[in-house]
Amino acid sequence: MMKTNLEIGDKVAVLDEAIEGVVTKINTEGITITTSDDFILQFKAEELVKINKESLTNLFSSKSIAQVLSEKEEPEKRSFSKEKKSKKDDFVLEVDLHIEKLVPSAKGMSNFDILNIQIDTAKGQLDFAIKNRMQKLVFIHGVGEGVLKSELEFLLRRYEQITFQEASFQKYGFGATEVYIKQNAFS
Repeated sequence: MMKTNLEIGDKVAVLDEAIEGVVTKINTEGITITTSDDFILQFKAEELVKINKESLTNLFSSKSIAQVLSEKEEPEKRSFSKEKKSKKDDFVLEVDLHIEKLVPSAKGMSNFDILNIQIDTAKGQLDFAIKNRMQKLVFIHGVGEGVLKSELEFLLRRYEQITFQEASFQKYGFGATEVYIKQNAFS
């Protein structure tokens, strides 16, 4: 006979399965149980655990049901207040430098005249952004042959506390430059 703490007549449960039954036979091959559905099954002693009403009630006797349920509740999530940004921080000045947006008609103007109007507009808008403490602006110059873009970059390099880069392709396509103004330098 195998050594076990189980006896014939003990109510048992199978550890890794949802099976309960009563021990009907104990021998060297294992322990035989009969389930409540009258199935006869054989298991190793280490696969079974003895269950009785006292052991089940002792598990929760020190705690009330309310205590057990309160332990299962999720704690309330902390709310974090997000720092409010001013509308000024969200605002991005977009300056379209296409000549048709700047003058009623470009008829009879030379390329030199058009470029001067575009660069003067860019300089004026940049000075306006600095004066009004804006942090960012975007110049929309288009793709073209790159003359306006290179002149714009030449203008921007004259300002010490300005950085610039290609603007978001998803928003502007290829023809835009994003300018960041470090405002503390202009205080």
